[in-house]
Amino acid sequence: MSHDVTPLYVADVSAFTKALRKSLSEADSFPGHAAMLAMVAKAAGFRNHQHLKAEQPKAQELDELALKRALRVFDDHGRMIRWPKWTKVQGLCLWPFWALMPAHQDLTEKQVNEILKPGLTFGDHVLLRRSLIDHKLATRTTDGRVYRRIEQRPTPEALALMDRLKKR
Repeated sequence: MSHDVTPLYVADVSAFTKALRKSLSEADSFPGHAAMLAMVAKAAGFRNHQHLKAEQPKAQELDELALKRALRVFDDHGRMIRWPKWTKVQGLCLWPFWALMPAHQDLTEKQVNEILKPGLTFGDHVLLRRSLIDHKLATRTTDGRVYRRIEQRPTPEALALMDRLKKR
């Protein structure tokens, strides 16, 4: 029998344990699995276990079409061979380059170029550098001297793209 993982975030552990302790002390006997799930859910502020499960964020479906289009612009060695037409795919294709930039570190334009150039075959690293800024994956000073990666969580599609490119 498979089971779904139901994450539980408790903002106030003290209040949670007090409520759980109270529920356990009111029970006639040691509760079974289902009763224990209900007690934990109630202590966390939910009506019951079903309410807790219903409130969980839904797993995001991958945009397979965008992912497929993004994979087409990379060769067998994971290098970009052309710039994609669609803006959504362009943004997706920038994530592997974002991942190559060191976190929390100022970079010069030359350093950014050294990171980008090996990852493409069509030779327009300037387009990629500008696009990283346009898609809010990196910032630069107004004079263009200092570049910095913007720290953020990659989208599920970006993670899938980077994973599939590593396997090539």
